[in-house]
Amino acid sequence: MTRPACYPHPSAALFNGVGGHDLPLLDVLTSPVPCGLFNSPVDARHVLCLHLGDPVPVSYRAGNNERQGVRLHGQFCVVPGGSSTRWTLTQPATSLLLRLSPHILNDTAESMNLSSQHVQLAPAIHIRDPQIECIGWMMQAEDHDAYPGGRIFADSLAVALAARLFTLQSRRPVTDQLVGPGLPGWRLRHIIDYVESHLDSDLTLAELAAVAGFSLSHFKSLFRQAMGMPVHRYVMERRLQRARQLMMEGKQSMTEIALETGFAHPSHLARSMRRVLGLSPAQIRGMMTSAA
Repeated sequence: MTRPACYPHPSAALFNGVGGHDLPLLDVLTSPVPCGLFNSPVDARHVLCLHLGDPVPVSYRAGNNERQGVRLHGQFCVVPGGSSTRWTLTQPATSLLLRLSPHILNDTAESMNLSSQHVQLAPAIHIRDPQIECIGWMMQAEDHDAYPGGRIFADSLAVALAARLFTLQSRRPVTDQLVGPGLPGWRLRHIIDYVESHLDSDLTLAELAAVAGFSLSHFKSLFRQAMGMPVHRYVMERRLQRARQLMMEGKQSMTEIALETGFAHPSHLARSMRRVLGLSPAQIRGMMTSAA
């Protein structure tokens, strides 16, 4: 059966669920889907397939269950890790694949205190949910622009996606209000010091959670409660403030400043400055000249 050309063949390590710590918590792939009958590739990760474009009639088989319908733009199906689904399409289509690490799903289930019957992700088809669509479009935009938000932003979207999937499956509301003590002041200072000394690195949520001594999901909520903003937003603002300071000093090129503050290249830095600070690098340089 035809295999979509841009589906990478999983390595033996990935197929066996080994080496998952080297994989991102969430990644995205835009994939053509062929006309006719085919089996979706087996992936150790959980895969959400968001349909892009015009409506397409399909039939879908998972195990002994088969359904038919019309896939609409933004609708998605859920393929749990390690499983495959059989599709029949009457015309070619395009899917946005969100591939989610089993590790973050387990971590999120634990933080939500879900019972064992709700921890396993169930296969689903033709689902529509505005929050999951929004996560998909944000991941697509990050991918198109070479991830200007860095890995920590994609990690934060992974936590949000896992929580939303469990909410839809268990019909249990999610809240950021945790029961128990908050983030101790000394731990918060330790995290802030760590961020300041690693602004040139592509920080991950797992890395900061390990520094704090909490699980991924708990750390994300505790940090937001302590600082009043998501951790990825805090890291971005600190990078931009450092970059602004270096620009005002006028001793380094834009490329040097971008690398020193964790941006892949100067255009990422410039776009992030305009979006978050409302200023372009040229305006900041101009402020330096005026002050002189």
